Amino acid sequence: MDLGSLASGLVTGLREGVEAALIVSIILAYLARTGNRRHFGRIWTGTIGAVLASIGAGIVLFLTLGELPEPYEQLFEALAMLTAGGVVTWMLFWMRRQAGSVKGELQSRVDRVLTDGTANGLAVLAFTAVIREGLETSLFLFGLTTSAQSDAAGVLVGAVIGLSAAALLGVGFYRGARLINLRVFFRWTGIALIFIAAGLLASAVHELVEIDWIPVGTAVAFDISSVLPHEAIAGAPGGLPLLIGGFLRALFGYSSQPEVAALAVWLVYIALVLRLFLRPMAPHSAPVTSSPGATPAA
Repeated sequence: MDLGSLASGLVTGLREGVEAALIVSIILAYLARTGNRRHFGRIWTGTIGAVLASIGAGIVLFLTLGELPEPYEQLFEALAMLTAGGVVTWMLFWMRRQAGSVKGELQSRVDRVLTDGTANGLAVLAFTAVIREGLETSLFLFGLTTSAQSDAAGVLVGAVIGLSAAALLGVGFYRGARLINLRVFFRWTGIALIFIAAGLLASAVHELVEIDWIPVGTAVAFDISSVLPHEAIAGAPGGLPLLIGGFLRALFGYSSQPEVAALAVWLVYIALVLRLFLRPMAPHSAPVTSSPGATPAA
């Protein structure tokens, strides 16, 4: 099993799984604190429903990935990788903006459901809160397995490991244990996902170059396959260099013979997205207003 594929799946599963676990643990902890433990079952119903729906969506995606004739196979793979790269980019910046307010927003939604007297709405609340993470995970893993091709199983095994670790961390969140610094966690996993997404986009460009959908930048930018090949290439070394190159290929989309267009997309994406992701956020200063019917916090 390729370690690069395993690592890329693990990072994705852990990152997305922690977000979903955090959401569920916040809802459960708030219900417990407000004396509404009797509604736990509805939260688990919604959560399990979202997980099953996400798995179903993933199965549909994988089943539709068949052996298509050229150039449709390359076009399909490029579209899958472009979509996955776009989704993870959106997800990174959404989480960056919402991280500071997600807890308060979730608690407000729980309050509204309980106040309206529709307890079954808690199942819907949990479902909608988790399904976004689940669908993003399915789509992103689909893009990763498409890119990995030869070791899709490694991506999936890594994702299962990452999601299992996230579930354990969710128990810690619920019990109030500060097992990890969430700000540091999301920052570093976000950086890792930026490089993974850049590799997906570069791989998509490579597929489009192969079928002549991109007419410019098709020349090889450089060739370092004699030092660090990304796959078994005639005249290239095997052994450790090949293992390292394969690891980087599976994890970050590395190529020892990148086309100019693919390399340009990789560099531009990394430079732009990494700069935006790491820049300090402006302090949020919303005016304090009293809404009609609002009650003071206990």
